[in-house]
Amino acid sequence: MVETVENAATERPLWLKIWQFPLVAMIVAIVLILLMTALVQLFSEVVLNDALGEPGSMIATVVLLVAALTSIYKVAIRRLGRKKRDDLPLPPMLRDTGLGFAGGAVLISLCVGLAALFGVYRIQGGDNFTDWPTIVFLFGVYAGFFEELLMRGIVLRWLEEMTGTWIALAISSLLFGFGHAWNDNATVVSSTAIAIEAGILLGAAYILTRSLWLAIGLHAGWNVVQALWDVPVSGNPTVGPVAATLEGPDLLAGGGFGLEATVFALIVATSAGVWMLVLAARRRRIVRPMWSRRGADITPS
Repeated sequence: MVETVENAATERPLWLKIWQFPLVAMIVAIVLILLMTALVQLFSEVVLNDALGEPGSMIATVVLLVAALTSIYKVAIRRLGRKKRDDLPLPPMLRDTGLGFAGGAVLISLCVGLAALFGVYRIQGGDNFTDWPTIVFLFGVYAGFFEELLMRGIVLRWLEEMTGTWIALAISSLLFGFGHAWNDNATVVSSTAIAIEAGILLGAAYILTRSLWLAIGLHAGWNVVQALWDVPVSGNPTVGPVAATLEGPDLLAGGGFGLEATVFALIVATSAGVWMLVLAARRRRIVRPMWSRRGADITPS
């Protein structure tokens, strides 16, 4: 007789059930990520800052952090929980990250185009691009990799195993959006907008592909190209290759936070996210809550 998943679960010892429970796995993974990040930051402060100065130390820190987090993920985090899964598979890395970067660039450029069409975005001329290390490495590589690994690769992943796709997507999106509440020029509107547009877009990319690379590329492409258009990145202004202004009603110009707090981003990014969720549903990538699976596999094929 073939043993069912449900029967096998009853034979697991209590300590193993607790250790493999999704919330426990999520907390352990978060602790590992934060510890590794703290170690890299400490090394940067003690060694890299004096040795390399700025911006060299920042670039080296970001590269080292990505390598360290990838290592701890491959060695430990992907083995946590009952369902083992690697959300950083190597074969689709270049393809999906590149596709995501291009997609993010197109989406934010559409928002810039709409803002220009409505008269709230104007290019004043060229600029000296002095913030290129921040734009490329901090807003691109760091934000794209670290935030996606944390929010989609850990929080969304294990919440989904427990609550199912839709509840997990809602919770992780809210956490992501209001995690930006302490940024410069942030408001309740801007945090809510990021929760909706970016939470759905990036969460959908993960749900559709069951990999982090597309989401990482989308996040990085959106941030980098946004800065290249001289639009504040989540409230953080930068000096890029062009000088531009955003002036007008807050819902159109973002009120100092940038286009992420506007109706343009809400429409463009959310529409792309909903489209990917529809594709994910059609491809049976949606996970049911653990209380309704009745022994079925945790993740869809």
